[in-house]
Amino acid sequence: MKLSSVLTPDAHLDLRGTPCPINFVRTKLRLEKMPLGGLLEVWLDPGEPIEQVPDSLTMAGYQVEQITDYTSYFSLLVRRPLNGQ
Repeated sequence: MKLSSVLTPDAHLDLRGTPCPINFVRTKLRLEKMPLGGLLEVWLDPGEPIEQVPDSLTMAGYQVEQITDYTSYFSLLVRRPLNGQ
């Protein structure tokens, strides 16, 4: 019997109120400090941040695993790849 997969982040980053592209830069810098394969939860505002940051992270080689809409903000789960990105 397989239990439902729950993603537990290794670190959190609250970037609500942070404009683009600063929120992408801060997310990328935090991911670079994490161990390979580490999972980071990032809180982003609706609008431009949630529209831009996930795509920018994917293009930079990070794996966006989950996006959750909490109405007033979004939770983004992003993993640092094992190849040392």
